[in-house]
Amino acid sequence: MIRNIQKTILLGFVTFLIISCNGNKSFKKNNPEKIVEHFATDFLDDDRIHSVSIAIYNKGKEATYHFGEQNPNKKNPPTDTTLYELASVTKTFTGTMAAKAVLDGKISLDDDIRTYLPEAYPNFEYDGEIITIKDLLTHTGGFPNFPPTDESKKAFWTGLHEVEISSKPGTEFHYSNTAPEITAYILEKTYGVPYQKLIHQYILEPNKMTNTKFVLNTNDQNLLIQGYNGEKEPQAHYQNNLWGGISGIHSNTKDLIKYIKYHLNDSIPEVRESHKNFFKTQYDFDIGYHWNIVEIENEVCYRHHGGIWGMQNWFMIFPESNIGIAVLSNASFEGTVLSKGIDDKLEELALNIIKRIK
Repeated sequence: MIRNIQKTILLGFVTFLIISCNGNKSFKKNNPEKIVEHFATDFLDDDRIHSVSIAIYNKGKEATYHFGEQNPNKKNPPTDTTLYELASVTKTFTGTMAAKAVLDGKISLDDDIRTYLPEAYPNFEYDGEIITIKDLLTHTGGFPNFPPTDESKKAFWTGLHEVEISSKPGTEFHYSNTAPEITAYILEKTYGVPYQKLIHQYILEPNKMTNTKFVLNTNDQNLLIQGYNGEKEPQAHYQNNLWGGISGIHSNTKDLIKYIKYHLNDSIPEVRESHKNFFKTQYDFDIGYHWNIVEIENEVCYRHHGGIWGMQNWFMIFPESNIGIAVLSNASFEGTVLSKGIDDKLEELALNIIKRIK
């Protein structure tokens, strides 16, 4: 009797495993839409999050998805025309433009950055060791996260005289929102073209990213999604008074697929150059031309996170698999001991989808 009961339980368990495995296999491999819907719905279970937009390029197939509502209780989901602030993902545009400048002979990675600056900065060294272009791109120049002043370009340069470099350049990674603005200025000076126009001329226009902009017109403003904090309070949009090397680009899901395709095309010289690996950080990633470079399931991933008041997004490409993804949300809140912040939740969302559609 006991043996028969045990046999029944065992057969039931095996049957459950077979059904589960078969269902999971179908879920993983055969229905990308179902995969995205499943994990997006799970992501939106957090009532601090209102919506999420997802752009995927998968071996020649393009898809965009939108869930939730732009404004709480308004039943107005985002669409392909909805604009998001990309925040620090803007740095990948700066890095790509810097890669082109290197190939064009406008700058050299080993140049002393003071060669290009509008004033003398004897403080931009450490024990006689100079700060190079490469140090700017890898956040290893010793610059503070935020500049002493950013109210205007003039104030920016004045404030930089206060900066003290406390470590040998090129040896320690310290994330900086100061260095990329210096890079943007150097690019502007060497080409003789305003930085934002350079991005338009060499990246946006060739890739027909017509809805990706620094400056928004009246119609664009109406398409810009409102951001919220964890208490569902509307947040002000970011205003960059400098060049825009750190943040300031707005885009939508359709244009982000174009940006994914651009960076998956390794035959483009500046793309190939921009994916070079320069420095191993003390964290779980390496860094090159502002790309954070990680290995995920034995494959190299180039990625960057962008976060600003009321907005969060991740951008990731996997060249070996010819896959890329962008996930964006109009909510922003930090994690606690008991719960993840939205940046972690978005990263998890992107990776859960990628791992099941590859």
